[in-house]
Amino acid sequence: MFHLLLTLIYICFISLGLPDSLLGSAWPVMQETLSVPMSYAGTISIIMSVGTIISSFFSDRMVRKFGPGKITAFSIFLTAIALFGFSVSTRFWMLILWAIPYGLGAGGVDSVLNNYVALHYKAQHMSWLHCFWGVGASISPYIMSFALVKIENWNTGYLIVSVIQMVLCIFVFFSLPLWKHAEIDTSDESTGGKPLKFKEILRIPGAIPCLLTFFGYCSLELTSSLWASSYLVLNKGISPEIASGFASLFYIGITSGRGVNGFLAMKFRDRTLIRTGFCIIVTGILLILLPLPSVFALIGFIVIGLGCAPIYPCIIHMTPDIFGRDQSQAMIGVQMAFAYIGFCISPPLFGLIAEHITISLLPFYLLVLLSLMAGTHEITVARTKKLS
Repeated sequence: MFHLLLTLIYICFISLGLPDSLLGSAWPVMQETLSVPMSYAGTISIIMSVGTIISSFFSDRMVRKFGPGKITAFSIFLTAIALFGFSVSTRFWMLILWAIPYGLGAGGVDSVLNNYVALHYKAQHMSWLHCFWGVGASISPYIMSFALVKIENWNTGYLIVSVIQMVLCIFVFFSLPLWKHAEIDTSDESTGGKPLKFKEILRIPGAIPCLLTFFGYCSLELTSSLWASSYLVLNKGISPEIASGFASLFYIGITSGRGVNGFLAMKFRDRTLIRTGFCIIVTGILLILLPLPSVFALIGFIVIGLGCAPIYPCIIHMTPDIFGRDQSQAMIGVQMAFAYIGFCISPPLFGLIAEHITISLLPFYLLVLLSLMAGTHEITVARTKKLS
């Protein structure tokens, strides 16, 4: 039964990745249909992220009250309803409305499932699960492409993914008995059986640098993926067609890297894999920064993706070990929140730098973010006095 639940969680992670690429792949058509500026996609994205941040902050309280299974089922239901709302939207304000439940649902699934796996399964499963998220994120553009080409309607793409999410919600609902043993122990003296408040979380030794590590990592990941193509075209003189193709390989690097990292996690500790990821990212940034032929810059972004692969899942997996099982849901919930804060702040900030100074500063910007997350990770390990 334990393995049956793990299989369901793998499917949940594919489902978690499915909606993430829909907006980007459909927006050029959606923008014309809705008669709104191209930049309005950022508004929808920010609202989704804010909803995710809110639900992540409250995940500890909700899981303690309802249990991980019910929260997962309800969160998937919220995303399914939101995606259905997108599928029937004919005005931009309707997308804004439905982006709210989508963000809330996505944050609930993300934080709860990450904590559950960190508590109950070995390190390799965390990497493979996030690899499966990449599979879902890679599949959804093909779903949207099918809807646009065969049906000539972007709404249908959202409807297809909504139906998939609703079917998964039904499966999770019927699996609730399997989740019972995952109820968080509320009798622990350190929490008094109550969810931790945000200020209490910040007082945990090593919590603040750990949260900054998440902020730095997610800032680097999204900044790299968002600005890679523009950097290659404007600073390296590479054609837009070639640049966009290689920039898309960034996430293929992450996905394949996490598949390999799962096997490495059987032998090496989380902190070792995290540090290895830092070193690989440095290599990728240097390939972009140094005055080498343009092909090295193309390869550099793929290498950065490979370096990013172990960091996110390994930090999450080591959280119960360094902060305690009783505090892991609170910590992971806030980690997810800081991750999305990084998503919201850092890429637009570099956009301002690129517009008002020069886009050639991208590798230096990435080095700053890498220094932030590497330094704060080492501080976290030193302050917790425990190694995963």
